Amino acid sequence: MNGRRSVDVPGYTHANPVPAASRIGSLLVSGALTGRDAETGEMPRSLDTQCVNAFSHLRALMDAAGGSTDDVIKVTVLLGEYRDRGALNREWLAMFPDAASRPARQVLHASLDGDAVIHLDVMAVLPD
Repeated sequence: MNGRRSVDVPGYTHANPVPAASRIGSLLVSGALTGRDAETGEMPRSLDTQCVNAFSHLRALMDAAGGSTDDVIKVTVLLGEYRDRGALNREWLAMFPDAASRPARQVLHASLDGDAVIHLDVMAVLPD
């Protein structure tokens, strides 16, 4: 098995010394992908905008890791408002339109830092 390597996403960094994701062999596991705007670094107030940004970060992560969203096997979603899933489902269906080929998903309620209202945590199996 190959050694662990960090995967960073251009324009998306954490405040703490951690990468966007880590990879060992074909397994990729992310840290929290938030709804922060990658260009401005600002956290939008609305769930709609944060969802758009978080899924954009997911796509950028998969590109940076050498894969695609087709390689995602599970997404854990942390939401500040557990039952408010309209924006989440819109982005989910846009990224994963084929009902026969969607990753598993789990949604949990969480108290998130600052103005964040969504975090995505991703697991993927990448091509060798």
